[in-house]
Amino acid sequence: MKILITGTAGFIGSSLAQRLLDRGDEIIGIDNVNDYYEVSLKEARLAKIKDHPNFTEVRISIEDRDAMQDTFAKHKPQRVVNLAAQAGVRYSLINPYSYIDSNIMGFTNILEGCRHNNVEHLVYASSSSVYGANEKMPFSVHHNVDHPVSLYAASKKANELMAHTYSHLYDLPTTGLRFFTVYGPWGRPDMALFMFTKNIIEGKPIDVFNHGKHKRDFTYIDDIVEGVIRTLDSVASPNENWSGDDPDTATSKAPYRIYNIGNNKPVELMRYIEIIEECIGKKADKNYLPLQPGDVPATYANVDALINDVGFKPSTPIETGIANFVDWYRDYYKV
Repeated sequence: MKILITGTAGFIGSSLAQRLLDRGDEIIGIDNVNDYYEVSLKEARLAKIKDHPNFTEVRISIEDRDAMQDTFAKHKPQRVVNLAAQAGVRYSLINPYSYIDSNIMGFTNILEGCRHNNVEHLVYASSSSVYGANEKMPFSVHHNVDHPVSLYAASKKANELMAHTYSHLYDLPTTGLRFFTVYGPWGRPDMALFMFTKNIIEGKPIDVFNHGKHKRDFTYIDDIVEGVIRTLDSVASPNENWSGDDPDTATSKAPYRIYNIGNNKPVELMRYIEIIEECIGKKADKNYLPLQPGDVPATYANVDALINDVGFKPSTPIETGIANFVDWYRDYYKV
C-alpha cells in the first residue's frame, strides 16, 4: 500500500516506517525535524530509512495547511498514520500554543487531507494521558475520559472527538491509539528511561518525581509498532449495536474505533530504576521530588479491545526492553 506517515523522524514514526518498508509498502514520510529535542537524533533515525527506494521524505510541518494540501494531492495515499504531535505533559505548561498549533491545527489539516483524497483509513496517536483524573484501574477504552489534567491530554482527547466527527460526517474510517509510556532503542531524550540512563552513566543525580511512587504501564517500542500495524490493516468499521441511549465511548455507528496499546502490567518507578541500574552496573543518585503538575500517579491499560479485534497483546518484559535500550544507548553515544 501507499501509506503516509507523519512524524517519521520521531521515535515511533521511524520504527513504524522501517517495518512497513520491510514488508513492501510505499511510505510518504512527513516531518519538520524541529528542535524540541536534539535534531541529530532525528536525522540519525531518518538516515536509516531515507535511502530506501520506497521512501519519500517530505520536510514540512503538519500545521502548514497549503503544504499539507499539496502533499495529499500529489501523493494520494491509501492510508494515513498520524504520529506527528507536540509531545510531553510538562512542556505543555510552558508552551501551550505549540500544542494548539500542532495537535489541533495540524490534525485538522490531516483530517481534511483524508477527507478530500479518499483515504481508506486514518490511524492516529492518542495517549494514555487522556485518562487524566480517572482512578478506576485498569483504564478501559469504555471509560469516560472528560477530566484531563494537562493541555497535552486535552489536545489528544480533542483529536479523538475531531476524528469521530469526520467518521460521522464523511464516513472516514478512523482509529485512535492510546499509547502507554513508550520506551526502547532510539527513544526520546525527554523521556524517563533516556534521562535516567544518561545521568546514571555520567554520574549525575536523577529526578524521581512523586517520591518514586509512580506506576507506569511501560510499553516497548516493538509492541507499539505491531499494534499500529495490526490496527492499520484492520479498517475501522461501525458498531451496528451502538446505542445513543447507552453510548459506548470506544466505538460508534460511524466507522470509528479507540484502542489502548499498553503492556497491561504496571511497574513501580523504583523497580524501573533498579533494572536500569542493573543493566548499567551502577547505582543512581536519586533526587526525590513531589508529583508534578499535569502528571498522574499511575497508568494501567486494559487491552481487551485490542486483543478481541486484532488479536494482539503487548508482552515484552521491561527487563528485556530496558536492556535493549541501554545497549543501544552505549553503542549510539559510544559510552
